[in-house]
Amino acid sequence: MSAAALRAPALSRVRGWFPALLVLALAVALVFLFLPVVAIFTHTSPGKLISSLGDGSATDALRLSIETTAIAIAIIVVVGTPAAYFLATRDFPGKSLVVTLIELPLVLPPAVAGIGLLAALGPKGILGPALDHAGITLVLQTAGVVVALTFVASPFYLRQAQAAFISIDRSLFEASRTLGASEARTFLRIAIPGAVPGLAAGLALAWGRALGEFGATLMFAGSFRGITQTAPLAIYERFATDFDGALALSAVLVAVSAAILLTVKALAGSGAFGGAAR
Repeated sequence: MSAAALRAPALSRVRGWFPALLVLALAVALVFLFLPVVAIFTHTSPGKLISSLGDGSATDALRLSIETTAIAIAIIVVVGTPAAYFLATRDFPGKSLVVTLIELPLVLPPAVAGIGLLAALGPKGILGPALDHAGITLVLQTAGVVVALTFVASPFYLRQAQAAFISIDRSLFEASRTLGASEARTFLRIAIPGAVPGLAAGLALAWGRALGEFGATLMFAGSFRGITQTAPLAIYERFATDFDGALALSAVLVAVSAAILLTVKALAGSGAFGGAAR
């Protein structure tokens, strides 16, 4: 038997360890990330979870979370989609700085985000007098919750949307304009349908971030039942005195977040967003 034939089994064994390492790494990551989610549903009985949700404060918090996050996401999509398209299709001086400033809330601690919103939009903030003159009050109001959610969640959508528009073949834009389509029509007929997977991913990430927002909302809007107390704030309030209630609200948030993620992925996969754009 040749030396090459003798070395072949050894080489095969050496090469075989890396795929096994990849599988092991995936298994560790999956267990670490999924185990806490499973624990929420298994720590107590389903009956206790359901009974805990019968409390009016829990339903008020869930309702407020759904309403405010839906409004925030609508604002983010309406404003963020054309903004991301502009960044993806234009080069201008200071563009890197603009992108950095847009992404900055991604790395801000939640408490810092809340203080920043107070310094900018609070009664004594930069825009406080102008807002007061216009009769607009944000601090300790439901509108303040929407502002806080929009602030912390919008960079997730903007970043994904910009990457999605950049990934579209430039020749499609050029062909559309050559055929006489306006830039607005090209944006609606070419850019948005082509970017649907990325836009959907950004929407899901932003919505999930908004649902879980805690610190900035507490600092800027407070935690008042039926007015500014979202589900994460209600979970924190219940944590020390009603752990089952905190688990119940957590389970609902997990279910809602998963439903949003799966729905967005399903719509993107079926082309529903693209079909609507056409």
